[in-house]
Amino acid sequence: MSDTTLASAAERRKLVRAGLGRRHLTERLFRGFGILAIVLALGFVGILFTDVLRKGIPAFMQSNVHLAVTYDPELLKIDPAPEQAAGQSDADFRAARLAWERKVAMLNWNNVIEAALRKAAPEGFEIDARQILTITETDARHRVRERFAADPSLLGQTIEIDLLASANTDNWVKGNIDRNLGDAQQQLSAPARALIDIFEENGTITQGFAWSLFTNVDSRSAPASAGLLGALMGTFWMMLIVIVLAVPLGVGSAIYLEEFAPKSRITDIIEVNINNLAAVPSIVFGLLGAAVFINWFRLPLSAPLAGGLVLTLMTLPTIIIATRAALKGVSPALRQAALGMGASKTQMVFHHVLPVTFPSILTATIIGVAQAMGETAPLLLIGMNAFVAAVPATPIDQATALPVQIFLWQGNENRNFFEPRTSAAIMVLLAFMITLNAIAIFLRSRLEKRA
Repeated sequence: MSDTTLASAAERRKLVRAGLGRRHLTERLFRGFGILAIVLALGFVGILFTDVLRKGIPAFMQSNVHLAVTYDPELLKIDPAPEQAAGQSDADFRAARLAWERKVAMLNWNNVIEAALRKAAPEGFEIDARQILTITETDARHRVRERFAADPSLLGQTIEIDLLASANTDNWVKGNIDRNLGDAQQQLSAPARALIDIFEENGTITQGFAWSLFTNVDSRSAPASAGLLGALMGTFWMMLIVIVLAVPLGVGSAIYLEEFAPKSRITDIIEVNINNLAAVPSIVFGLLGAAVFINWFRLPLSAPLAGGLVLTLMTLPTIIIATRAALKGVSPALRQAALGMGASKTQMVFHHVLPVTFPSILTATIIGVAQAMGETAPLLLIGMNAFVAAVPATPIDQATALPVQIFLWQGNENRNFFEPRTSAAIMVLLAFMITLNAIAIFLRSRLEKRA
């Protein structure tokens, strides 16, 4: 072999090694950028979850005022509760009872709470009636009154009652308010703040789990008692409508388009439109729902039925596309084998192809429903941002939803109190969505094992 040939071979080896080095360097850079992107994404998600947890966890604890309430006859000047006399009809007795309960409701129950607070305060502590009543929530009088209406024999007796502290008291106890601010910048008067500190030291004010967050509806007059029950039930009704409508319609449409529909220009147009609908912003579906379901069909404004229908339209493209992708993934050999054994096309689809795709279809369906649960924009356009202080008993009752409740709370003027509550509501919503995704993963793994 000549020297020229050896030199050219050596140069080619150098070029190959240089090329390999560049390729390896490119591969390492690509891998490094991929790892960096994953780390950054996880980092941002971690920051988000950490911030939500940091702000939201304290909201699950709430201040309560433990008082010895005396139903003093001097403060409650009312006749004894009526008793059904012999020969008195049930209707007359109910009328007499309702008249007595109306009189009970007209009594000044704030005087009873004020007396209990003064009894718990140190002897000689100076504070006026208006300031001392800011320690408990404004609806505390309703609870004291309801106890008496349920048991009129309490007149003249003293019982122990735990009342919700006001939102401002809760902020002061938890340190959400800067204690160094002047009186003009504080939400509570100086005597009220001093008495709250005394109550916290002697155990009159304690922290307990905020059951009201789950057992009460939203409230503007009594912020400390505001809860998520109405939003939870509204979300339940909407998701029930989405599951009942979107799942069978979406899966059925996908099966027809993929297995039975003839290939034509019409089906091509339908497929293109379905793919485009999946990318349409959710607010557009809200506009469609407001125009069709509210203005045309005259469905009740701010009703879970209208919200569920809007979310159904938004979820359908996702379910159809995912179901068709699952059907396409089935081996043609399975179809040919079923047809070769004498099965009809319908039997082939429903007895052989569809069972194989159940895990993927179920996963896509649950993820689509979970995505719909977190939507806010379309619900705002059909009026579900209205203040509703009631639990919807049916899908046509006015209601709100968890995402909308979060939207409403984050704009509340009492930022010190409702910012943690907003984060707590976000945690509840995320818990539901994570639970749905976990169920999807679990069911998919079980179905895949059976298959």
